[in-house]
Amino acid sequence: MKPILSLSLSFALILGFTSLSWAEFLSQPGIPDSMNVQIIETTDGSRHVGRIVSVNDETIGFETDLATIEIPRSKIVSINEVPASSFVNGQHWFRNNNATRLFFAPTGRMLRKGEGYFSDYYLILPGMAYGLTDHFTIGGGLSIIPGIDLNEQIYFITPKMGYSPTDRFHLAAGALLLKLPVDDNKSAGIFYGVGTYGSPDLSLTAGVGFGFVDGNLSDKPMLMVGGEARISRRISLVTENWIFPGVDDPAISYGVRFFGEKLSVDLALINTIGDEAIFPGIPYIDFVFNF
Repeated sequence: MKPILSLSLSFALILGFTSLSWAEFLSQPGIPDSMNVQIIETTDGSRHVGRIVSVNDETIGFETDLATIEIPRSKIVSINEVPASSFVNGQHWFRNNNATRLFFAPTGRMLRKGEGYFSDYYLILPGMAYGLTDHFTIGGGLSIIPGIDLNEQIYFITPKMGYSPTDRFHLAAGALLLKLPVDDNKSAGIFYGVGTYGSPDLSLTAGVGFGFVDGNLSDKPMLMVGGEARISRRISLVTENWIFPGVDDPAISYGVRFFGEKLSVDLALINTIGDEAIFPGIPYIDFVFNF
């Protein structure tokens, strides 16, 4: 169990809507595409979900499931447009903002340009990631283990680049680069490639990685297979599973992701398949705030 947990924890240390301003909306001639749904927020804090069916100087005509209403333009704060397909049983399923990662491992999806998130693993390993372009993300962080000097903490950087041949197939390559507070601050990490197939709410991810310590690259790869299945508006099931070179028993993880439009929490268990398995597993937790 110890080799698996050591490698697992070392690595651990390591679809959407468009907001429109009134000026942007008025610059688009005609009525919005019927394949989309609009969410209008008004000055009294109300949210109206439906379709804009008419526009004049004073009001807009807005069709909901119950009736067509007239909303004064002066009362509108914002208009958000989402695909009609994002409604499940009449309920809007907001975008899954954590589709770029499982628990420890990245998926083949990329952050969009200008998107980012703050993450915190086990409450002692905060980090950030930011999309510099649609195809390149940079991230990093450091541990905040109590009672340890700053120069004895773990530092990490996570560059990642990716490409999507289709809407459902995504490829990425990157690295986890670590500065470890042992043996004169050795450098270590993983170079990886990963692919993801499916939608942000139901996907399968597989990847391969080569670990290194002080420039010495492993001659055998580690393999990862995982996935995510969204089962409700705010809950997904997530799994991430590893085979490490020289280790007989695969490492597995299984858990639940609770999320809103900005904040998510992962609660999971890490275990192994074999005689050294610990029931039900070693607890895992992380928090992610998207911006």
